[in-house]
Amino acid sequence: MSVLKKLASETASYGISTILGRSLNFLLVAVHTAAFTPAELNINVKLYAYVAIANIIYTYGMETAFFRFATDDKEKYYNIIQSAITISSLVFTSIIIIFSTPIINALGVPGKEIFLTWIALIVAIDAITAIPFARLRLEKKTKKFVAAKIFSIIVNVLLNIIFLLGFKKIADGDYLLFLQPLAQKLYLPSVGAGYIFLANLLANASLFYFLRAEFKLFKFQFDKATFKNLMIYAYPIMIMGLASTFNLMFDRILLERLLPEGFYPNRTSQEALGIYGNVYKLSIFMALATQAFRYAAEPFFLAKTENKNSPETLADVTKWFLITCIFIWLGVCLNLDIIKVLFLRKPIYWEGMKVVPILLLANLFLGVYYNISVWFKLNKKTYFGTRITFGGLAITIFFNIILIPKMGYMGCAIAFLISCFSMTALCYYFGQKYYPVPYKILSAFGYIISAGVLIFCTMQINIENLWISIPYHFILLSLYAAGVVLVERKTIIPLKVRDKYAFLR
Repeated sequence: MSVLKKLASETASYGISTILGRSLNFLLVAVHTAAFTPAELNINVKLYAYVAIANIIYTYGMETAFFRFATDDKEKYYNIIQSAITISSLVFTSIIIIFSTPIINALGVPGKEIFLTWIALIVAIDAITAIPFARLRLEKKTKKFVAAKIFSIIVNVLLNIIFLLGFKKIADGDYLLFLQPLAQKLYLPSVGAGYIFLANLLANASLFYFLRAEFKLFKFQFDKATFKNLMIYAYPIMIMGLASTFNLMFDRILLERLLPEGFYPNRTSQEALGIYGNVYKLSIFMALATQAFRYAAEPFFLAKTENKNSPETLADVTKWFLITCIFIWLGVCLNLDIIKVLFLRKPIYWEGMKVVPILLLANLFLGVYYNISVWFKLNKKTYFGTRITFGGLAITIFFNIILIPKMGYMGCAIAFLISCFSMTALCYYFGQKYYPVPYKILSAFGYIISAGVLIFCTMQINIENLWISIPYHFILLSLYAAGVVLVERKTIIPLKVRDKYAFLR
């Protein structure tokens, strides 16, 4: 249990920055949907899908490689990896800027070259700061890591508020009319939703201030033989990351192209993508748990220390990770009525709410996959991750092509769920052959099925009065929690308490 407590402590530490930071960022959904229609946000949904893919290309698996090799010679590998990423990032970004016109035309948004330039710079900064952040994680400098991440996100949120709720609203004449002439000079309608990219870029630039000490430690160094070994280890992770990110983003790339004209009455395909892309953000609540866990677990399990990589430890970690995700799934789905009012400011976005439970469940399986995939990293069989992820990508593409024309963005959600479940099943199957772990499979499916049934039954009862629905859903969630405590009483309730109350034995 000491190992579990240590990992839980580290996960909680990173979770504070992840949950607080992403929660602040999530507030931007309300700002964006209040300021722009789905059609206006179409370009942001589209370009940010490509940003996620570009982030993988720019770092090409070197974060994981750093964790794996830095225990041998931290300074050497820090310098070599940071040198390589800095040079490649500058090259990639220069190419994108030079060819911005043909690229932006191919994406179907001509005349928006400046948006692509800002996006390229955002991705470059993300990549160049990735290894300094990885060093902070390796050195357990959690406070500095947290401070930098949260400060950058706060800057992003504030700039969005200033640009969109300040300059835009004043320029439109919504309030403070005496400042309207000034605001009309500061806010350009032709940029519009592009201010979201500009705010992101300025916030990213603030990271250089927080990481200045890590950059001072950096010395340009390159060794061909060492870099070759790094790439041999990292390239399967990069390919796996690309396939994984395509798997996450392909629905938003395909939806606009495959959706039949007039599928949604009085909605264009651009509006449908804007609705789906912003409703999709509600699944962030599941991604928070997964990301916080991965920040702590990756260096924790890949570092060369004894005992913590035992199969029993991995099984226990997976069980409690799953239970945590189950509560997130329940908590969000039982409160969608208030969440949509708070974060999706225009009722037009509410049309897509039905996909949220499916997207959350898909992300739950994806989190479990990331959790149990540690076996092929520990055994240096990362090619299994590549094969499994490509299999998941193939499933995503196949079912998106089949389901989008018939089911719209519900088809996107179902395709993603099938893909995530398949990847988890394959990872479990091969993991048991090469690194057997006593996972509690029946218990896991029991929790998932019971939670799913509760969500389905609850969604059949429409309670419009929030003063009634919120307490009602809280009681249901509390009863489910009591059931979990009863089932897991042997591991979470002290023995002396169980002895005192016979029914807990």
